[in-house]
Amino acid sequence: MALKKIKVKQIASSLRRKPIQKKNLVGLGLNKVNRVVELDDTPSIRGMINKVHHLVKVISEE
Repeated sequence: MALKKIKVKQIASSLRRKPIQKKNLVGLGLNKVNRVVELDDTPSIRGMINKVHHLVKVISEE
C-alpha cells in the first residue's frame, strides 16, 4: 500500500522565528522561501505542518 503524498511550499522566511519552528522547517526539508518538497502524508508530517502553518502552504494532496 502506497502512502498518499503531499506537496508543501515555504512561503515565508524563518528569520526571527522561534528555534522550534526553524527545526520543523528543516525537518520538513524546507529552509528557503519558495522551495517545494513532496512528503508522505502521515500524522507526524501533518503535525509539523500545523506547527508552522503560517510559514508554509500545502499545494496539493495526492
